Amino acid sequence: MNRDLIRQHLASHEGAIIRTSDGRQYAVPHPEFVLIGRHNVVVEHPNGYLDIIDPLHIVSIRPASRRKTRKTSA
Repeated sequence: MNRDLIRQHLASHEGAIIRTSDGRQYAVPHPEFVLIGRHNVVVEHPNGYLDIIDPLHIVSIRPASRRKTRKTSA
């Protein structure tokens, strides 16, 4: 994928999952957790760790599924 397409996909979703060619998945809770550079895509985890990904290895970006919570009646 190219940078513009990655940027476009991530901006259109509140949360997303990035999948790479080796089968790894990277959760992006919000577009602010991603830095898209000229040669790298950096995903920051809430605990502060960074994953540096080559954009050529990104094969898909899909919206993160939101869990539906059940309301219990009291």
